[in-house]
Amino acid sequence: MIIINPHAGVVATQGADKLIAEEAHKLVYCNPGEPQWKHAYDIDLRLTERAGHAAELAREAVEKGYYGVVACGGDGTVNEAASGVCGSKTALGVIPLGSGNGLARHLGVPMTVRGAMKVIGEDRILNADYATANGRPFFCTFGVGFDAEVTEKFNNRPGRGLNNYIRTVMEEYFSYKSETYTIIANGRMLTERALLVAVCNASQYGNNAYIAPHASIKDGMLDITILHHGNLITDSLTMLDMLTGLTDKSPDTTTFRASQLKIIRNVEGAVHFDGEPASLPREINVECHPGCLRLFSTARKSRMRALMAPEIPIISPIVLTMRDLRFKVYNLFQPKK
Repeated sequence: MIIINPHAGVVATQGADKLIAEEAHKLVYCNPGEPQWKHAYDIDLRLTERAGHAAELAREAVEKGYYGVVACGGDGTVNEAASGVCGSKTALGVIPLGSGNGLARHLGVPMTVRGAMKVIGEDRILNADYATANGRPFFCTFGVGFDAEVTEKFNNRPGRGLNNYIRTVMEEYFSYKSETYTIIANGRMLTERALLVAVCNASQYGNNAYIAPHASIKDGMLDITILHHGNLITDSLTMLDMLTGLTDKSPDTTTFRASQLKIIRNVEGAVHFDGEPASLPREINVECHPGCLRLFSTARKSRMRALMAPEIPIISPIVLTMRDLRFKVYNLFQPKK
């Protein structure tokens, strides 16, 4: 089942639904001893109609025994579809059509429809982790504090894209007041006043912004990053560290790892799940679920390093940024459907 969010990213203007269907039907195989090439998959193409619809469709696919679900959209669409298949035998594929594309970037999935569909065709299945916060799943990052407030404001303003997101960050920064959090993990209690607390299953928010450069999606652990609120200069340097993969080296950052934790804050309020805004009570219980999500993953060894080992600071972000630039130039010259 291929689930497409018709309102995500470039879908509406480039007719990605037709392109995705065409690329899906190009995937073929030939059994040993048989001369005839056949279509690798029977394709069931669905368009989402409302919030939460991708999760409903994914659950339908699981109930009917589908081999895979391919989520085509941004991080919100991927989160919904993944929520519907986690814990099942149905594998999740990702075709990144959003602005951040955090899970796809962590997995090394190309930012083009054709490149991402080739990953599906390679049929390499990875048993990956996912996590829950008060029972609700997330697959890249969960956060409280500044990033959650930015997510909420960004979601309520017209227009998407990186420029609008940066504008929202700047507007929110000068009015935001940091909070005090108590975090219980690994048999210890930590109380900190912080700009934000991020719990990470994967390494980045999206757009190659590394909030947890050493996070692995298959180690059974979560990487917790606490950013302390400094001044404009120190906070700007910390944000720059995200783009160079050196977040954990910042003097204004505390990092540790745990398989489960509890976050206690002063009041209930905003959180985010993979960049989608939500609200939770004061006490939040977070838990990792090892190996419970089957993912279509790239077979290229250079891309697998992000799953098994830390990214290389500075070098990896530069390489990935150049790759994204190449994909954008490539898309400019593709015929519009």
